[in-house]
Amino acid sequence: MAIFTLQTGPTGISTSLICDLVQCGAGCHIEFELMSHPGHQSREELEKGVAAHPFLIGLPESHVRLLADCAMRARFRAGEVIFREGETANRFYLVENGKVALESAQEIGGAPVLIDMIGAGDLLGWSWIFPPHRWHFTARAGEPTTAIFFYGTILREYCEKDSALGYELFKRMSEVMMRRMQRARDQLIDALRKTPPKK
Repeated sequence: MAIFTLQTGPTGISTSLICDLVQCGAGCHIEFELMSHPGHQSREELEKGVAAHPFLIGLPESHVRLLADCAMRARFRAGEVIFREGETANRFYLVENGKVALESAQEIGGAPVLIDMIGAGDLLGWSWIFPPHRWHFTARAGEPTTAIFFYGTILREYCEKDSALGYELFKRMSEVMMRRMQRARDQLIDALRKTPPKK
């Protein structure tokens, strides 16, 4: 079960958004915790977390505030599937703590191929910004993990209205996409080389 901490910003988050998030994946159960509850981080702390993450370093303050409007805290248990290859990509995460394994649904030697292991400071999920908006890999928490969750469907609308924001996100996501696809190619080739030939 993923635990999300919901922060509503000046733009607000609608009931339809919450319903869409609940349907984020097969068998995925999401529990929301409003950040106004005692003990949760404030809006200002969330903005600081967004601004300080290595993936977003250098963004203008106005863009940081806008991104924070679409953000919430998320926690995943070890072994929990965050998203599955082929499902609709409508979100992305900035990992703060923990490890996440990226796996290919294509099995070689009877097991999925480990594409990459990402951790603190990394981006998880670039498919939300590139059509056809489908996940290319499966993401699974390798240990207890915390991340900042961003709702990509709303962000795509913001990017269409604000070309500067769209350019910054597209540029940064493209760099990650190229690295991950190259890594996937290398890992699949390596797995095939290590697989004994069928007799």
